[in-house]
Parts: sequence; C-alpha cells; structure tokens
Amino acid sequence: MNSPPSSWKRAKQRIAHSIKLRLVLVFLLLAAAMTFVFFTGAQKAFSVGWREAARPLLMDYVDRLAGDITSQGLPNVERAHAMTERLPLTVRIDGPQVRWASHPDQHQPEWQRGGSEAGDSDGEAQRWQHENWGGGKDWQRILKRTTADGHIIEFGINEDVFERRPRLIGFALTALLLLTLLAWLYVRRLLKPLDAIGAGARRFGAGDFSQPIPERCCKAHDELGELALTINTMGRDIHRMLEAKRALLLAISHELRSPLTRARLNTELLPETAEVNPQRQALLRDLQEMAGLITDLLESERLAANHTALQREPVALAVLAQEVVAEVLARQPVRADVRPEIILQADPHLPLLPLDPARMRLLLRNLLDNALRHSTGAPLPPELHLRAVGQGIELEVRDHGPGVPADQLPHLAEPFFRPDTARTRAQGGVGLGLYLCKLVAQAHGGTLAVRNAAPGLAVTVTLPGA
Repeated sequence: MNSPPSSWKRAKQRIAHSIKLRLVLVFLLLAAAMTFVFFTGAQKAFSVGWREAARPLLMDYVDRLAGDITSQGLPNVERAHAMTERLPLTVRIDGPQVRWASHPDQHQPEWQRGGSEAGDSDGEAQRWQHENWGGGKDWQRILKRTTADGHIIEFGINEDVFERRPRLIGFALTALLLLTLLAWLYVRRLLKPLDAIGAGARRFGAGDFSQPIPERCCKAHDELGELALTINTMGRDIHRMLEAKRALLLAISHELRSPLTRARLNTELLPETAEVNPQRQALLRDLQEMAGLITDLLESERLAANHTALQREPVALAVLAQEVVAEVLARQPVRADVRPEIILQADPHLPLLPLDPARMRLLLRNLLDNALRHSTGAPLPPELHLRAVGQGIELEVRDHGPGVPADQLPHLAEPFFRPDTARTRAQGGVGLGLYLCKLVAQAHGGTLAVRNAAPGLAVTVTLPGA
C-alpha cells in the first residue's frame, strides 16, 4: 500500500508545476541575497574603512571627554554621570582616590570583560580587538586616558542603547516579507490570464468551441495576450474545419441514400433464377452493408454533436436486452444445425432508468454483433450481464474469442479503427461499432471501457441513475 506523499514532497510538486510559485521563490531568494550582501558589505565597510579616517577624530574626542570629566586635576563622578546620561557611553574610573563605574555590568569592553570574568583566553580578546578596532593597542590608546594624578579613565559604548538593533533587523525582515508579498500579488495578477488560457485550451481539446478565451486576456499587449489570441484563432479554425467535415459527411451520406435505394430496388427486381440468384443475393448484402454504414455515419455525427437530443423515457433495460438478443440471434445464419447463442444474466431488481430506447437498442445490437462475430470457434458463447450499481446499471458484453493486443485496447473505440488481421472487414464492420457505443454511453452521461477478459474481450458500459 502506497503511503501518502509528505508535505515536503507535495510542496516540491506544487513548485515544480507552478510558474507563479517559482517566480515568487526566485524573488524571495534574490531579495534575501541582496539584503545579506548589503548588510555584510555595509558592516565590512564600517568596520574596516572608517578606522583610518576616524581615528584622529576619535582620539581628539576622547581627550575632550576626559577633560570634561576632570575637575581640578581629579576625575569628577558627577560630571561623569551627567556625561553617561547625555551620551551612549560607559565610564569607569580607577585610581587611588576615585573608583567608580557608570555601568558595573558593562564597565569593561566585551573582550576585557570576558577575559577577566569568564576566564577567556588572550586569543579571544585579540580577536575581538582586531574585529572591532584593528588591534588591542589602538583600542587602549583611543578609549583609555590617564590623568596627572594617576587615575585611569576608560570609555566604552553603552550596549543598552543599542538593544534596539534586533528590532531594526525585524523591521528589515518585515519589509522584505512585505515586498515579497507585493511581488507575489503582482506576479499573480500578471499571470492570471494563464488560468483562462488553460481553461480555454482544455475546452477546445474537449470539442467545446462555444466559449473562447475571454477577450480581456486577448487585449493584453504582452506575450500572454498574443498567446490567448493565437489559441482563440486556432480554436476558430479547428471549429470551422470540423464543421465543414461534418457538413460534407452528412451531405454525402444523405446524397448516397437515394442511389442506394434505387440500386436495391433494381436488384430486387432481377429474376430469381439459378444463374442470377447468387449474384443477386451478394449484391443485396453489399447494398445492405453500405446502407448500414451510411446510417452509422449519420448517427455518429448526430451523437458527436454537443446538442444531442435524446428521447428519454423510463426503460426496463432487462426487457429491452431480451428483445435485442432475440433480434440479433434471429438474423444470424444457422450453420451445421448449430444455432448461435447468447447468455443473458440480469440482476432481478434493476432500476428503471431514463434512457433513449432507440439508442440503447443500437448500443446493445452493436456490442452483441461484435461479440458474435469474434466468437467463431470459441468454446463458450458470448455473455451479456446487467448489474445494479448504486442507482445506475452496469452493462457488460463478453466474448471468448482471441481478444486484442493490450497496446491496441485504448484505440478500439476510435472511429474506423480495426486492430489486427483477426478482426478485419472480412468478418464484417468498418470500425464504427464501438465508437457508436461510446457515443451513446456518453450521451446518457455514462462511460464505456474495454478490457481483455483472457480469453476474449469484455466491453463495460456504466449508465448513471436519474
């Protein structure tokens, strides 16, 4: 038993079959890559490029800060505190008379704090210094000052002020997602005509040319508009060709009926003598076959039309099947005192269905004639089964003949298709029987399926209930 696909596999399948999702994914990856490159480049430029240019200014600024804190040669705690309130700095004073830190938890730089409190190695301190200031000596020289009386004043950056940095990153990600959403909406609007184009192409493929692709899709001055216009033009051309073919076939079929009728009448008027009678009977059979072919062609064109009109009425299919079986057997020739036989098996309580009796007779007659034709030499006669399936009926006709190759089964219900030399016109038929049966089943809202029954061929018609 196959397990259902995982969510990841379903997502991969959706992406693989959707241009929209792939475009949005490309936009998202591109935006993320651009954001990463921008932040990384800006950080590198800030951490590397500013040092050489800003070092003299920072040294002078730190000297001024140290001067502002010092009063009469001694560091003044009140001035230092006021400075930390005004600027995002930390101040630490260490000396013989004054020992004070504005932020005890931040009174040392990150690299120093880790080395002294957490026992980090000197290599880690040097790494921090190199990444932030280009070296420990530069850091000490810029941010540390010694007064004349021996007090050491250290300046640092107040990290609490910069705690909003994650919020800035969150804002950046939110903006990125918003831009991606806008890109998705734009791509969806841009590719929306594809849905209408696909639906129109499927309608044309199913033979429905009554509703072309909407005109709004054709008015777009881009590739999708040109595609919609081209498909509409193709659909109109195909529709015209099919209508011309149908009109020609109907005209030829109607025109052939009159000469065939006259030929049959003249043949029947021939004298029934021993010399003429064999030719007379052969000619009548050929004329009958031609008349049947014309009738099948006309009926197939009527049933293939979308506006097929069925004369429906409640039909007891078992009774109708018995009548058709009797008619088919009565037309079969008796050879060597052996009459053909058809086994009919029907469920006792089949529902009444609204069917067209004439079309159902045609379907049953064609299926049974086909089964008898290919049962020559078979050990068992053909079988007709009628089964109740829900509110509908399943009709199956099976012969016990040679069957057909498996690769030819999908083509059996195509018009004028004859599978192989075992089922040729010499045995009767031109390949319209199963095609007509399929059209009758579809006109009633049902289906027709063909399978090899090993031995023989089984044709199953499913008719839905009311």
